Amino acid sequence: MAVDVLEEEDVTIGLPALQGSLVIPSGARGIVIFAHGSGSSRLSPRNRYVADVLNENRYATLLFDLLTEAEASDRRNVFDISLLARRVQMAVNWTLEEPKTADLTLGLFGASTGAAAALVAAAALGPAISAVVSRGGRPDLAKEALGGVTAPTLLIVGGDDIGVIELNEFAARHMTCTRKLQIVPGAGHLFEEPGTLDRVIALSISWYDQYLT
Repeated sequence: MAVDVLEEEDVTIGLPALQGSLVIPSGARGIVIFAHGSGSSRLSPRNRYVADVLNENRYATLLFDLLTEAEASDRRNVFDISLLARRVQMAVNWTLEEPKTADLTLGLFGASTGAAAALVAAAALGPAISAVVSRGGRPDLAKEALGGVTAPTLLIVGGDDIGVIELNEFAARHMTCTRKLQIVPGAGHLFEEPGTLDRVIALSISWYDQYLT
């Protein structure tokens, strides 16, 4: 389902200056901010593919680097959930202040450690966030913030991602918001198996259709 793209541009978010890619399709029904996982960036092929399909379904998307190039060279920062969560909050605040996106309802899409950062940010931002999706995430790393998340949250895990399934089950038990754990059969941690990432996208769009629009 192709749509006319209203605007697509590279943006700079906050200080330190974080590089991002913003796409707003015509008639956007909301905006989804991506929080990528460790060792990834706004150029992640999987997240960009998810974003493209969201755009086709009239959701605006913002993919951005959670760390500067210098920060990313220090592996400790890659796993600093508090730091990453602050960067997600920075992106949310930028989106709320940007005239092009200020009127759009906000959702988050986190992968791996980025999912933990998204959940910590969602707990801090409260009603500013309408929906959260975690793909192969580590929500357990959000720890005490889990109980503070109010946005409906979908936890998607690969059926072959042994260990991570249990960590998501743990997180779901410690959350009090509307939440759902969805296991994709035959999928590993990165959802590289044929058809598995498309299943993630279908589940995500259904979730956003229900809670973000």
